[in-house]
Amino acid sequence: MLKEFMINTPSEGFIDITSQVADILRGNQGEKSLCQVFVPHTTAGVTINENADPDVVKDMLHALNHMVPELAYQHGEGNSRAHVKASMIGSSISVPIMNGALHLGTWQGIYFCEFDGPRKRKVCVTIV
Repeated sequence: MLKEFMINTPSEGFIDITSQVADILRGNQGEKSLCQVFVPHTTAGVTINENADPDVVKDMLHALNHMVPELAYQHGEGNSRAHVKASMIGSSISVPIMNGALHLGTWQGIYFCEFDGPRKRKVCVTIV
């Protein structure tokens, strides 16, 4: 089963999408065992990280900005930093499903990572 949802993003940031992904699982408790979240964009990504302390995502963004400084990149659109960060984070994650729910750790959440917004973005969720 493949489902999609849209989100509006800020210019840059990590958006907790755990509840939107979990909502897709409701009513699909059969033989399913794995949830894949895929972001079909080249300047955004998806990751799993702590969702209890908002400072963690601030620190993640700060670290990415430190690792990928503003330089004179060759890509003419001016968003090469966003492409590099998106490649570092990745475009998909997989989460086991147990008893019809995401089997995340106590402090874990799923984050959409925007590096070239604001935009209206698509998130694809596949349950296998």
